[in-house]
Amino acid sequence: MKKFFGYAIAALMSCLLIVACGQTNPTTTNTPNSPSNSQNSIPIGIALAQTSNVALLGQEEVTGAKIAETYFNKQGGINGTPIRLIFQDTAGDEQGAINAFNTLISQDKVVGIVGPTLSQQAFSADPIAERAGVPVIAPSNTAKGIPQIGKYISRVSAPVAVVAPNAIDAALKINPQIKKVAVFYAQNDAFSKSETGTFQETVKQKGLELATVQTFQTTDTDFQSQVTNAINIKPDLIIISGLSADGGNLVKQLRELGYKGLIIGGNGLNTSNILPVCKALCDGIIIAQAYSPELKNEVNQAFRQIYTEQNKKEPPQFTAQTFTGVQVFVEALRTLDKTTKLSTLALPQLRTQLNDTLLAGKYVTPIGEISFTPEGEIVQKQFFVAQIKMDADGNRGKFTFIQ
Repeated sequence: MKKFFGYAIAALMSCLLIVACGQTNPTTTNTPNSPSNSQNSIPIGIALAQTSNVALLGQEEVTGAKIAETYFNKQGGINGTPIRLIFQDTAGDEQGAINAFNTLISQDKVVGIVGPTLSQQAFSADPIAERAGVPVIAPSNTAKGIPQIGKYISRVSAPVAVVAPNAIDAALKINPQIKKVAVFYAQNDAFSKSETGTFQETVKQKGLELATVQTFQTTDTDFQSQVTNAINIKPDLIIISGLSADGGNLVKQLRELGYKGLIIGGNGLNTSNILPVCKALCDGIIIAQAYSPELKNEVNQAFRQIYTEQNKKEPPQFTAQTFTGVQVFVEALRTLDKTTKLSTLALPQLRTQLNDTLLAGKYVTPIGEISFTPEGEIVQKQFFVAQIKMDADGNRGKFTFIQ
């Protein structure tokens, strides 16, 4: 009897094993080196600064990516297959970005990457993606030379040379008597160094006097020496290229030490997260914009509504640009899947064909209608300028568009 029972158990286990081995998942791909968990979703990497002094910018970008993930998956994802965003924290330095890119590429097997937050990080991390043949879309890298890193590198953040001069034009409209200009920039940040070059060149082209150039570090909190040097030459306009924390503190100290003229902030100050830093003293800062919440198209109206419902304020530029980066990947993947099913492509092929497809596309996004040059530079037609207007109590404020 025991012998018979043993045979029965063995037979039952054999049947279960045969059934298990014979079952197939119709959505599972047998393509070698396929994207991580591709049978359930399509992984897109998000490499942004969630910690460090850069987190004030990176957190706005994370919000944009998460809104995009929910929005496009509700639309059916990639022709029925959802996208899955995989987040890696780049922190605020080059090594953090390098580590994030390596993990996303080799471990998470993403089809592409949106990031990093800083141009300084991009110059170190993007070459890793280029060598691996992984498409990268930069949401906030505006320094000169980003798309030229390689054929897999593109950006949805307009270059500083296109955007920054608009702020000086706006300042001259507010005060046509501007003659003397002081410039501040963070010398340890690639973007700030690139941006200040554009600002300084534009100042000279407008026939204004570049009276002094003061440098600082993005980690600085005390700017008294530089501020005193600038105030002593009595400038009519001050231009700051830095990040939000250091830039906000610099604005605060300029006002506290008696500067009353106009201030232009560069793209690193283009975030509402600067408001708690300089509070009432943020009032009047002029910042050129590549995004306006009031832009009228279907996707921006939907994006704006979702953001304002969640955050009770208007969406900022970095959030919109990161949403746009995810959108470009989604629409390019949809286009590619209609011609060649993604499940039939090995991961290296998928990445390469995705890059070719996204560069060839045209997109209607929250930042307007965009496309790309063959080397990955964004082609964008609409730009804006905003001025920060703080409430009477100095605790809340908003970006008011002036052109």
